[in-house]
Parts: sequence; C-alpha cells; structure tokens
Amino acid sequence: MEPKKIYLIRHGQTGHNHRGIVQGRYVNSKLSKKGYRQALAFFEAYKEVPFQKVYTSTLLRTKQTVQPFLDLGIAHEELPGLDEICWGNSEGLFADGDDNKRYWRIIDTWKSGDLNPRLEGGENPIDVQKRQEEALSYIASRKEDLVLVCMHGRALKIMLAWITGLHMKDMDSFDHDNLSLYILNYENNRWTIETHDDRAHLNNIPS
Repeated sequence: MEPKKIYLIRHGQTGHNHRGIVQGRYVNSKLSKKGYRQALAFFEAYKEVPFQKVYTSTLLRTKQTVQPFLDLGIAHEELPGLDEICWGNSEGLFADGDDNKRYWRIIDTWKSGDLNPRLEGGENPIDVQKRQEEALSYIASRKEDLVLVCMHGRALKIMLAWITGLHMKDMDSFDHDNLSLYILNYENNRWTIETHDDRAHLNNIPS
C-alpha cells in the first residue's frame, strides 16, 4: 500500500458535550453554536490543504464538523467503523449523575487493564478496535494519499492507543478535546503520529 497522511480530528462541541451528557454511538446529537464556530475555525486554518477525500462516522456531529470541506466538492464517505463507542444504557444520561455511576466504574475497570466488561447493551474497547481495524484498512487501501477523518472522543483514544502499540488501558493518555487535530502517517503497514492534539486553530474561539 502507498504511504498516506491522515488529518484526524474529533468533532466539534455538541450541546451534550457542553452539558456533560454521555453521547455514544446511538445518540445522534448536533453541533452547538460553539461547535459550529470550532468547525469554521478549523476550516479557515486548513482549507488550503488539498484533501482528496473526507471520511466521517455515520453520526451527524462528524458530518456537520466537516461540512465546509464538503461544500468545496471534496468526496465524502461514511464508515461505521469510525462511530463512537456504544455506552449502552448510559447513553443520554449525565456523566456525573447519581444514576450513572456505572459509566465511571467501567472506565476505571478498563484503566485497570480488564478490557472485556461492557455496560449493558454497549461495547468494550476490544469491540471498537475490531471495527476500527476494518475502517483503517479500508482507508489505507484506497488510492487517496491525503485525507481528512472526523470521528469521536473515546473512539479516538482507543484508536490512537492500539495503532501506536500502547495497551488500551492507557488510552486516556491521549487527552484531546473537541476539534483537536492529530496528523497520522501510514507507511510500510505502520501508523505513526506526526502531530499530537493540536488546538492552535481554536485559540480565538471564546470558551
């Protein structure tokens, strides 16, 4: 496979992000006003990059984030493998709510090195890695060598951990925020990170 460069971003802020509500794979939330400002700021900073294709998850918040690039006529494809992790019956609840303590318990369990447990109806990091491997293999097999990929916070932590050879219990060492940028290089069947968690394009966005 030919070498590739991927600009990899997390979607812009949603109302659920702002309010601290767990989203996950089956909460199809929209960008907030701030999220749209973040998306525009990223576009203004990188609109001259000659992306040959844009990949997103199947969720609205990723497509809204990259819409300015799609408006330029850049080809777009949705990949279910890029979707956020499914948090099962914790989705739609406040992360810090008294009725959602299981959300933090499962994260602590994964941090301990036990990746197998899932929230009821949800996925674990191993499940997510399997579908991400399929998605990245597909992207790597295409003819485009410079692409933009937009996905989700927890899914991004999982992906960055396994492609760099970290144990996924250490996934939270990747501490990104909405519209953070990573730049990945793919060569000789190996992924490397050129740029980590770049937020410079967001410097003029009000907090």
